[in-house]
Amino acid sequence: MSTNTPGDVPVRRIDRVLAFMSLGLLALSIACFFAIMIGSATDADMRTGIWPLIGVLVYIAPIVAFVLMLTVLIMSFVRRTRANRGG
Repeated sequence: MSTNTPGDVPVRRIDRVLAFMSLGLLALSIACFFAIMIGSATDADMRTGIWPLIGVLVYIAPIVAFVLMLTVLIMSFVRRTRANRGG
């Protein structure tokens, strides 16, 4: 246990941007999932138009969001470690 307690580490703009991008991609993925459910219920042709893009987003967006969130966590851990060391 350290007696030297540094102040709060400020949140950088890049951390906020990455966090909100991650949240936005997850929300987009959920919206695309519901769009596919609704489109399937209404017998839409899933092979034409924008439907293939929507189908790909359901698979790719959560993975990218997870990578972005891991990036934010790693960056914050590194920043806190450097702040605790004093340099």
